Amino acid sequence: MDHQSPVPVVLDCDPGHDDMFAILLAAAHPGIDLLAVTTVAGNGPLDKVTHNALRICTAAGLHGIPVAAGADRALAGGQDTAPRIHGDSALDGTELPEPEIPLAADDAVTVTARLLETASRPVTIAATGPLTNVASLLRDRPDLTEKIERIVFMGGSTGRGNRTPLAEFNIWADPEAADIVLRSGLPLLMCGLDVTHQALAGPEVFARLRAIGGGLAATCAASLEFYGNAYREVYGMPAPPLHDPVAIAAIVAPEVVRCVEAPVAVELTGEHTRGATVVDLYRVTGARPNAQVALELDRERFWDLMLDAVRTLADRPVTADRPPAERRSG
Repeated sequence: MDHQSPVPVVLDCDPGHDDMFAILLAAAHPGIDLLAVTTVAGNGPLDKVTHNALRICTAAGLHGIPVAAGADRALAGGQDTAPRIHGDSALDGTELPEPEIPLAADDAVTVTARLLETASRPVTIAATGPLTNVASLLRDRPDLTEKIERIVFMGGSTGRGNRTPLAEFNIWADPEAADIVLRSGLPLLMCGLDVTHQALAGPEVFARLRAIGGGLAATCAASLEFYGNAYREVYGMPAPPLHDPVAIAAIVAPEVVRCVEAPVAVELTGEHTRGATVVDLYRVTGARPNAQVALELDRERFWDLMLDAVRTLADRPVTADRPPAERRSG
């Protein structure tokens, strides 16, 4: 990846502690040309996650990248959030500056469509929240599917869930949107709980993070501390899993995840299983594979990527007066 041109990426997210790290990795890594950050209701209501995105982009110095707000509820209506994990602000415990970046006048789907229309090469969509915006784009602008290289999303699981016994939060929050994406015929990479639960921020990660020094690293450490406490209280996990950056890491360093090709569907009607991803690992249904499914993570490589990103942004903030290629070169 380091010897190829950067991958143009639109990052659709719902910040969220782990989304913050996904934004930082996408902003810092030379393998990504971050075209836009778009938001969707998920970890918190749309106004809060959008405010968080603007604060994160301000802290990272992303003044030249548009931030656009998207869907405030699922395609079928309704909204649920995750205050037990992320707090009332969706980013509790994290000290970030107030936004110095304006919110785009147009909504997320309009901004993404315009970027696809004008892109010189197909764009990768990285989705780390509910898939509402992505599904709306595919539904409303089918003429633009050829401009999408692939969709890499954090969501789903081959087994247990984290919102219900069988459903992972992002898919559960909008199963109809996930269904549209999974049936789109586009190249898909699913980074579900199987792989993201391996991205644990143990004590050595905190030590390396604090050793970087500076305000951004301290903010990241404080964020992980709040997030880790929530995971211990709610799930009994000894360390917090950093779900969303795994999807970004899989773009910049494909070797960081081991994937299998499989048919994936989402349950829409089950009383106990709505929002569950049905992953046919053993091909018993006879269905054609429609996604790459990440199962194993190179944890050491992942944390090297993540901590290098924090170090890069701490040492050399991104500025608005240089083009993207310069922002991501030495």
